[in-house]
Amino acid sequence: MLRLYDNHLSGNGYKPRLLLAHLGQACERIEVDILKGETRTPEFLARNPNGRIPVLELEDGTCIAESNAILFYLAEGSRFLPSDRLARALTLQWMFFEQYSHEPCIAVARHWIQHLEMTEAQRSELPARQEGGRAALAVMEGHLGESDWFGGDSMSIADIALYAYTHVAGEGGFELSHYPAVGAWLARVAAQPGHVPMSPAPEGIIGPGDF
Repeated sequence: MLRLYDNHLSGNGYKPRLLLAHLGQACERIEVDILKGETRTPEFLARNPNGRIPVLELEDGTCIAESNAILFYLAEGSRFLPSDRLARALTLQWMFFEQYSHEPCIAVARHWIQHLEMTEAQRSELPARQEGGRAALAVMEGHLGESDWFGGDSMSIADIALYAYTHVAGEGGFELSHYPAVGAWLARVAAQPGHVPMSPAPEGIIGPGDF
C-alpha cells in the first residue's frame, strides 16, 4: 500500500491527499510535525534527504519527494494528466509557476503569519512576499478570464497544485475578493466530485471517502 508522509496544515501535503481522494486510491497517511523537527530525524531523512514533506513511499519502499512530482506520478494514466503533448506541457508550465512564483510568496506569507513568531527580518520581508503573491494571483486572474482551468479543458494536477495554497491565501494576508475569476475557479475545484477539505486530515489507513 502507498504511504504518504505529510502534515495536515501543509498545502504541499494537501496536494497529493486531494488527488488520491479524486482517484479513490487508498493509502496509509502518516502525520509529520514540522514544527517539532520531525522532518529532521534520521528516519525521515532516509526517505527524503532534503527534510521536507510530503513524501510518497511506494509499495517497494521507493520514496518520491516534492509535491508536484508526487502529483505527476499519481496522475499518470488518469484524467488529471493530459495525454496530449501540448496540454501536458502547459500543465507542467503552471506547476512550475506554482513552485517558482506562487508558493514562495503565498505559502511563505501564510506560514509566517499563522505558525511562527516572526523575526524582525521576516516582518520586514513580509510586504515583498505579499507583493509577489498578489502578482501571482493577478497572473492567475488573467488566465482564468479566458479559461476555466489550468493546462487543459478540464481539471488537472495543475489546478490541484495551484488550489492548495490559493484557497487559504487569505491566511497570508491576501484579499481574494480582488480576484473574482480566481474565486470562481476555487468554487469550481471545490465542487468537483471527490473533493475533500485540507484539514482535518485523518491518520492511518485511509481509502475512498476517508480523505
